[in-house]
Amino acid sequence: MRHTDMWKGLDLLANRHGLTPSGLARAAGLDPTSFNKSKRTSRDGKARWPSTESVSRALDAVGATFEEFADLVEGRTGRSVPLIGLAQAGNDGYFDDAGFPLGSGWETIRFPGLGDEAVYALEITGDSMEPIFREGDRVIVAPGAQIRRGDRIIAKTLNGEILAKTLGRMTDETVELISANPAYPVRKAARNELRWMARILWASQ
Repeated sequence: MRHTDMWKGLDLLANRHGLTPSGLARAAGLDPTSFNKSKRTSRDGKARWPSTESVSRALDAVGATFEEFADLVEGRTGRSVPLIGLAQAGNDGYFDDAGFPLGSGWETIRFPGLGDEAVYALEITGDSMEPIFREGDRVIVAPGAQIRRGDRIIAKTLNGEILAKTLGRMTDETVELISANPAYPVRKAARNELRWMARILWASQ
């Protein structure tokens, strides 16, 4: 980051949390003038950088990470979303009937480029979707998004099985669930065997 980027980031960080630069410095336990414009250059006009410690304390004061700080500087949008393993997802009580996770206290990860849509992340296990998704890949799931034939989806069966598949042909009675890996045959499931299906928006690989 350039000198101007660091100060821009601090200004944006303060503004995001309803603070002035002085208020952010105060919240971080620093001298209130630490982030003032007058402190950004020396008397002889040379650029003055905020110290690593002062930036770290400012981030801690508002509960932000350096990744979020970098997103602000670069103009990227992003937010933290719940991260759920497929083994957890198969247990009862983790999702409502629409496929949204229940409760709180989830581990979270940060994804860029997300709007306000209700989403969460699932960590892939198994090889049925290779080479599209591999073990350990994380996919963003949007239960409220409309799904169509050809979409990549997460489906949960009545017996708790969680499936990452491509959606095939759908009728009123059955759904085709297609694996990317040719070693796995197309699975035809009765509609009433599925608790829910939710669209995969994209993956972090």
